Amino acid sequence: MIKEQLLADVKTAMKARDKRKVGALRLITAEIKRREVDDRKDADDAIVMSILEKMLKQRRDAFEQYQKAGRDELADQESFEMSLISEYLPEPLSAEEVGVIVNDVINELGADHISKMGQVMGALKERLAGRADMGMVGGLVKGKLSG
Repeated sequence: MIKEQLLADVKTAMKARDKRKVGALRLITAEIKRREVDDRKDADDAIVMSILEKMLKQRRDAFEQYQKAGRDELADQESFEMSLISEYLPEPLSAEEVGVIVNDVINELGADHISKMGQVMGALKERLAGRADMGMVGGLVKGKLSG
């Protein structure tokens, strides 16, 4: 499980006295624990992946803001955290692979109008869990169903 790997990596980083990595990993484990307390159940890999995706998106947004503001030291920290979080997520699919899967789902569901976008996105969310930016996928689906 991803959660156990994270906890093991925290211990390894602590032994190596890597403060930067320990801090970033503790942020991740704290968010997982917060979610477990809120949901009152242990986090499985699907929940951990959704947490990691959310954290990665937050880091990406913060990175862009820091770069615009000229805060290079903070942008560097966000970049480090993004690379660390990415290690625990599955390899993302290429745009071509996502396009093929989108076409397959649209054909399977017989979706021919924008009103079917919710059904298509629901099916795609299951298939692409953690391997594609769903914002980009939504734009792709909208383009295919509109045109």
